[in-house]
Amino acid sequence: MSPAPDAAVPAPAPAPAAPAGVVRAARTPWFDLTECAGHRTVRRTDDGTDGGALAGDAPMTLGTYHDLASVTKVVATTTALIRLVSDRLVDLDERAGAYLPAGCPEQVSVRDLLLHRAGLWEWWPMYLDPRVPAPRYPPGRERHYSDLGFILLGRVVETVTGTSLDRAVAELVTGPLGLDDTTYARPAGPEVAMSALDDRVEMRMLDTSEPYPVPFRAADFAGWRRGPVLGQVADGNAYHAFGGVSGHAGLFSTVPDLLRYATALSRYEEHDRLWRPEVAREFFRPGPDPGQALGFRTYELVLRDETVTVLGHPGYVGCVVGFVPGRDVAIALASNRLLTPGVPTPTDALWTGLLQAITHRSRTA
Repeated sequence: MSPAPDAAVPAPAPAPAAPAGVVRAARTPWFDLTECAGHRTVRRTDDGTDGGALAGDAPMTLGTYHDLASVTKVVATTTALIRLVSDRLVDLDERAGAYLPAGCPEQVSVRDLLLHRAGLWEWWPMYLDPRVPAPRYPPGRERHYSDLGFILLGRVVETVTGTSLDRAVAELVTGPLGLDDTTYARPAGPEVAMSALDDRVEMRMLDTSEPYPVPFRAADFAGWRRGPVLGQVADGNAYHAFGGVSGHAGLFSTVPDLLRYATALSRYEEHDRLWRPEVAREFFRPGPDPGQALGFRTYELVLRDETVTVLGHPGYVGCVVGFVPGRDVAIALASNRLLTPGVPTPTDALWTGLLQAITHRSRTA
């Protein structure tokens, strides 16, 4: 049926803009895939106003460092906990509060936090209010993806190891796995992808109360970054509240290092000097909610004529890492999708495109 002549016809939603630069890589038993295109930084070609034109500047390379954002949740925090559980220093079913001096609801377990079932707020501007607020939902009943849960898990790692989170991750994860390019808050070398144009995303979240109705406005904070975010973590809590080091965000890495990480997790049984394989398998096992294991997100991937489960995690800035346990399949994606005055392409869309490309290659290899 056509609308009446005087009826308002909604304007079509603007098409998402492609990232300035993308690196895609996969390692499988049948083929390797490596693609690198575009630019790691951009510059304005107008008066600098919002919505103005941008042009690519420095080229993207395989050696470019990227802001991993929430990929930190698995590469750093979840993997550190696999080691600590393997060493019997952390019990998944123990109250998280047993490892923390304060800030965690009494009935919430470490497992609840890893499954995003703690009932916590999804997001809270801790640079404005450093306290973890009371749960938004009944704990233990259903999944609500939460940065706050992984902020608390990072604190669990610090408490149990008796050292700072960045040092604990270096000793438990990046050092033993040879991830020389993976570091908190201090990307080595000059080749760093620009993470964002400025702090506009979080400013908008506060001013619109979307997607979370927090009781603050952008004017309540004076420390916003008004220029390009380069070599600093884009996430506001990680940068403004935690000095670039947190359990939910803060890591920088390169795509080759992400592949090394994913390969190690796919060959987890070969690393029994680091973790007990049965503990790793428990982390890899599907949880009670679709698409969620302990810390890891899950995805379906068709390889030749079978469907396998990829474990991994996306990051808001535009990176994803994934692996298939026991199958020697490692996948990594890095982009700077936020470098656009328009609507950025969602990270999940970029990841889906890579998984589809892997499916196609597997059928023709």
